Amino acid sequence: MLEVRDLHAYYGKSHILQGVDFRVGEGDIVSLLGRNGVGRSTTIKAIMGEVERTGSVRFKGREIGALKPHQVARCGLGYVPENRDIFPQLTVRENLLLGMKSTREVGRWRMRDMFELFPRLQERADTPGGVLSGGEQQMLTICRTLMGDPDLMMIDEPTEGLAPKMVELVADLLERIASRGVSILLVEQKLTIALRISKRLYVMGHGRVVFEGTAQALKANDAVRKEWLEV
Repeated sequence: MLEVRDLHAYYGKSHILQGVDFRVGEGDIVSLLGRNGVGRSTTIKAIMGEVERTGSVRFKGREIGALKPHQVARCGLGYVPENRDIFPQLTVRENLLLGMKSTREVGRWRMRDMFELFPRLQERADTPGGVLSGGEQQMLTICRTLMGDPDLMMIDEPTEGLAPKMVELVADLLERIASRGVSILLVEQKLTIALRISKRLYVMGHGRVVFEGTAQALKANDAVRKEWLEV
């Protein structure tokens, strides 16, 4: 579904991504792992067209590497940023409605689906987003992106700063989303979560992919984990 080849990205004169290659299949959960600063978040931003980039980005067979962010989104890519970016003064319900591409067209996901995926949102449907807990805000951001009916979601550090119980809820939610045919590209630091839910994993270091394989292969590769993942 998504195929990235020789992706380079720049912040001014800084060359951040230096030839990144990976792929995400239909309905797959694929994780990008690595320490802070290796280019994982920049990879997602480059795919969305938010930073200067070169290389090939193909989505559903179409080259989208030259498109602007709003055009990329209309192709069916959803993006959940690390900082969540909810509208704090708007209610949960209003935040979800803003995720829809069009109020005239009904996609695969409706408001009731969001409430079924995460019942706590229904309990707080008329509560301003700004008073939700960090975990609830993360769930709201993911569900708001789903309201746009994406075929693939790119999610940046969804479990950052969350309590262990909420981390498990987020992981369960991602698995349920993937089970309904939505592919997920996950940037994650919690190795245990990534190993549990990912079909394939890519480890990044110094702006490049230094490992590609299954969870079992990464578990068995002590050298990669010690050099590129462990503190």
